[in-house]
Amino acid sequence: MARIETVERLREIIADYGPRGAAKIRDHVCEQGRAFIEGSPLVLLGTIGAGGIEISPKGDHAGFVEQVNARELLIPERPGNHLCLSLQNILDDPRVGLMFLRPATDEVLRVSGRATLHDDAELCERLRAGGKPAVLAIRVVVERAAFHCARSLRRARLWDPASWDAPTRISFGRIYAEALGQAELEETFDRLSAESDAKLY
Repeated sequence: MARIETVERLREIIADYGPRGAAKIRDHVCEQGRAFIEGSPLVLLGTIGAGGIEISPKGDHAGFVEQVNARELLIPERPGNHLCLSLQNILDDPRVGLMFLRPATDEVLRVSGRATLHDDAELCERLRAGGKPAVLAIRVVVERAAFHCARSLRRARLWDPASWDAPTRISFGRIYAEALGQAELEETFDRLSAESDAKLY
């Protein structure tokens, strides 16, 4: 297997279009990007820190990410699994990457910048949903933003129902039972997991 170890070799395989190719990358979220975020119910948050690399989905009603301006975003943190892997990473290393998706749309919006965590009562109240304030807010100062071309999602046929298989059910009960050596509690863990997942806010 031939290993690629230099940028020069990489660029022999994938052409560098130079300034023309990079022209779509901005240091802020453009007007089309802002409209895209307003219609996006899902953003994937990428972080890195002492615990490693994490990608965490953040989802809610379309437009749940508040756009303070073209260079500042506020992502509400809702109740989750309590592991805080991405949030701890942000405390370790503020660099983050975001990928916004919209249903039935093949383009995605990629944003990178630096994040901080905030628990101001007024701010969390402003980001409320489901009758409850946000647990905290992730503030992202945008350093780079660009739309990604549609080909990846088109190849995946992500939004094409004809390509979907049957929904997959993950048994967290089995995962916990195996990890803890308590096979007899698999059904109990599954029930507790289902009860927890039913509480969205």
